[in-house]
Amino acid sequence: MLDTGETTAQKENTQEEMRTLYETSMKGPQEGNIFQGKVMNINGDTVIVDVGLKSEGKLSLSEFTNKSGEAKVEVGDEVEVMVVGREREFGLLILSKQKVDAIRTWQKIEKSLEEGNAVEGDIVSEVKGGFLVDIGVSAFLPISQVDVKPVKNPASFVGRHLKFKVIKSNKRKGNIIVSRRMLMEEEREAKKQEFWKNVKKDQVMYGFVRNITDYGAFVDLGGVDGFLYLNEITWGRITHPKEYLRIGDEVKVKIVEIDQEKERISVSMKQLKTDPWLKIEEKYPIQSKVRGKVVGIVDYGVFVELEQGVEGLLHVTEMSWDRRLKNPHKLVNKGDWIDLLILNIDQERKRISLGMKQLLQDPWDELEQQYPPGSVLKGKVKNLTDFGLFVGIGNGIDGLIHMSEISWSRRKKVISEMYKKGTFVEALVLNIDKEQKKFSLSLKRLKEDPWKGLSERHHVKDVVEGYVTSITDFGAFVEIEEGIEGLIHLSEMDDLQGRNPAEVYKVDDPVRVVILNIDEKDKRIGLSVKALKRMEDAPVSEPLPQQETAFSTLGDILEPAMNRNNPDKNA
Repeated sequence: MLDTGETTAQKENTQEEMRTLYETSMKGPQEGNIFQGKVMNINGDTVIVDVGLKSEGKLSLSEFTNKSGEAKVEVGDEVEVMVVGREREFGLLILSKQKVDAIRTWQKIEKSLEEGNAVEGDIVSEVKGGFLVDIGVSAFLPISQVDVKPVKNPASFVGRHLKFKVIKSNKRKGNIIVSRRMLMEEEREAKKQEFWKNVKKDQVMYGFVRNITDYGAFVDLGGVDGFLYLNEITWGRITHPKEYLRIGDEVKVKIVEIDQEKERISVSMKQLKTDPWLKIEEKYPIQSKVRGKVVGIVDYGVFVELEQGVEGLLHVTEMSWDRRLKNPHKLVNKGDWIDLLILNIDQERKRISLGMKQLLQDPWDELEQQYPPGSVLKGKVKNLTDFGLFVGIGNGIDGLIHMSEISWSRRKKVISEMYKKGTFVEALVLNIDKEQKKFSLSLKRLKEDPWKGLSERHHVKDVVEGYVTSITDFGAFVEIEEGIEGLIHLSEMDDLQGRNPAEVYKVDDPVRVVILNIDEKDKRIGLSVKALKRMEDAPVSEPLPQQETAFSTLGDILEPAMNRNNPDKNA
């Protein structure tokens, strides 16, 4: 007997393998079996697949159709199929790829539910309360589980390919509920833990603006939000974060403060840039000319941005040579670009004082040449006050005609009636003070002194009419013509019967008096009511009494008393 070298055990194993192969070949692939096959041929709408064991099967080309409606399969492709029947005529197996896909999908779903693994799918459509998601089978995504923040535009999620976590399933009913939010929260928590392990102060990071408030913005640094305060966004002027930021913007920030215990982080954008106030005096020397943008207007002036983070104040008094300018809006508007002069810099307090009028010709420099003292000008009455008239001559300059320089008359009522706002007057230039910006004018000096030639116009015993200009304890002053006043002494008034002169006479009351004496040199006139009465009652030939007490000015009344109190002067 020939020895083949095989042991008894080897022979038995070989026989067992042949017996199994025979039984299998006799039984053949059964319905429900799943095989890994290979595409052998594509004939029209039919795909032929070799599943092994000398068996071939066919399935419809439509089972390879993707979501775009295209059939994606080629000869040689490996494909997992299930036997669903056998063709009677040719004996080919009838196969299905989609049934296997459904089984594998449910296996993934069960694994996701048990182990928390993510599944991928497309959001197909929006339905009541959420979305339908294709994860191989149809699943429901509640609106509350779409994102970690409220969804403002649900339609924007339709068509997106995303990852989800299965949170509930019922294979028998075919119900599946998925969540994207839970997956995002888990991922965020993992990132958060990793972040706190590695974060350091002064570290520079990139993040995304997640939310914006009135006082700053929250920046997602990768699982952790850093707060970007309003004053840390830019060195420049900013009133609201939305002027520089939008939700979703990617920003580069510096970690400036870390509180591990409270899990709080403060970040800064501006600290990644050099402070523009460093060496500010070198960049903007005093008296240098600059150009800036108006960024704010207040009652007292204008804030001007010279560069991002550097602002100066243009005070309203430095805007124009016209000191009447009180409203900055009359010269500039927000957003205007204007030329300015650097007046002063306070680097410690970060303040710059600016000037605009300094770049304009000072009208006071030309005023003295145009209107030297003694010259006559014409101007419009701008305002009437208790102390005088203001007359505008252009270029923002007003001249003052003091009340004492308006008229030789002291009657205020006459002055207010003669000079109204808006009327034009001619005036004599008295003085120009460029330092104090004062311009003194006179109206009355354009007229001759009314006391000159008075004795030719009026004589003793003349009866005249006038108006009371002032009342004192010792009498009343009466103007008998413009600038000419005389005194009715108490002794020359009519019988007062113990009354005070102010009880008998009122300012601007008309009175008839007789002239007792005239002193043109010392500008004195004595008047009498009592003498007038005697003249009217007595014969014409009776002479008038001479009254040495008929003083014409307040100075005349006070002079004797002052001399008595000043013995040195009497000496």
